[in-house]
Amino acid sequence: MHIAILVIYFFALTCILLFSLFQLQLAYYYLQGRRKRNTHPGKPEMPAQYPFVTIQLPIYNERYVVERLLEKISGINYPKDKFEIQILDDSTDETSDIIRNKIEELADKRLNISYINRPDRLGFKAGALREGLKTSQGELVAIFDADFLPDSDFLLNTIPYFSDEGICAVQTRWGHLNKDYSLLTQLQAFALDVHFTIEQGGRDSTGYFIGFNGTSGVWRKTAIIDAGNWEGDTLTEDLDLSYRAQLKGWKLKYLESVVTPGELPVDLNTIKVQQFRWMKGGVQNFLKNSKKVLKAPIPFMTKVNGLFHLLNGTVFIFSFLVSMLSYPVMLIQKDHSEFIPLFSAGSVFILPTLILLFYYGIAYFTINHSFKSVLLFPVYFWLFLVFILGLSMNNVVAVGEAFLGIKSSFLRTPKFNIRSKSDSWMKNKYLTEGVNYITVLEIIIALFFLYCIIASVEMKYFSLLYFHVMLFIGFGAVSFLSLKKFVVCKMKLTRARAHKRI
Repeated sequence: MHIAILVIYFFALTCILLFSLFQLQLAYYYLQGRRKRNTHPGKPEMPAQYPFVTIQLPIYNERYVVERLLEKISGINYPKDKFEIQILDDSTDETSDIIRNKIEELADKRLNISYINRPDRLGFKAGALREGLKTSQGELVAIFDADFLPDSDFLLNTIPYFSDEGICAVQTRWGHLNKDYSLLTQLQAFALDVHFTIEQGGRDSTGYFIGFNGTSGVWRKTAIIDAGNWEGDTLTEDLDLSYRAQLKGWKLKYLESVVTPGELPVDLNTIKVQQFRWMKGGVQNFLKNSKKVLKAPIPFMTKVNGLFHLLNGTVFIFSFLVSMLSYPVMLIQKDHSEFIPLFSAGSVFILPTLILLFYYGIAYFTINHSFKSVLLFPVYFWLFLVFILGLSMNNVVAVGEAFLGIKSSFLRTPKFNIRSKSDSWMKNKYLTEGVNYITVLEIIIALFFLYCIIASVEMKYFSLLYFHVMLFIGFGAVSFLSLKKFVVCKMKLTRARAHKRI
């Protein structure tokens, strides 16, 4: 039994180390690419003949943000006879009325706006984009989710890159409208900034496959058709189309210098829904496209990095295994001196944490340059580690469902229109108020690690005490924040009933 536990434990640590080494590789290529960009700055010129652009806005029940989106899109700086706006509305609530009223309000701007309302949500977002493509006039297609607000010069900054006939899409970097709203939004920005600097920039610099992020980018229509069009059989249709297009020989361009601000979720349950979709969708794409990647006539390292990219979510399985086995491993370490050499050699597994520190540090200081940032980085890094450990149960279930072939609906991330600390999200009608089984498991796991802490103190054996404290805080915080909306709603309902009786 002891041997089996140690084999699984060190296997999981080895897998985490492998993923970390690939992250280190991307950091190296990112820094190398940034030096080249600094030495040879510039972008292609806008073509003499402006290409016609279709701007697609996929909407589903976005009553809080759709009006500001349409207002922003109406201010796009591009010849009016060279672009159209497609509102792809699958809404089942008052969002549709808000859209129609806003279209009437914008009539004096004389914009080319078409409103498409499907009778069903077949294929979800992918289905809406595919439907819009049937009647789109543009040779290029810009896509914006409801919570993103592109600058007026977005098209002028992205269209020139399509002078390269091999480019299928251009993806811009996400900014954050409400980064400073709360600690949750700050930690999300901390994590997303890594993806939108090192990961996307590193892959772009070395020619590895890049994932389109679903919004704030532009596609070449012929590339979409050539790749097989949008498909809704995975939860990340954007990643799917990206890989299918690149497997066809197209190139996807990432622009770190063009920033498109979007709204970060402010409620933990919403974050968990988003993470679940991303993690499950990534593995679904691995199952769908991995064989094609292996058979494709592309460099070996492009294949390997592509597979690691699609399998990113599985690192949560390995980190969860390490977490849950840490207590029995501590008992083995305490009571079996014959394994001391093994644990001494195992100190090499501190490397993933050091690599993460380097990896996140590069991303953080690329965007944040103040002295205050230097002081805040270690705090954010530690809190991020705790937070991501707490989310591991949610993400493990997502990855597990994908491997087991369990289908689930496309649950979109509710939007809030939160900009300042004074804005409240508690009355958002799209938030779920129930408690699911994952939250119950997180509570149980938090209590388990509390037991581990108490046991360590009682045994006076502290080798993994710090790790157990982090795990208890992580799962405890995630459990508490997951229950927060439910508890507050119940309290309000109880007070309302009591007031009615009085």
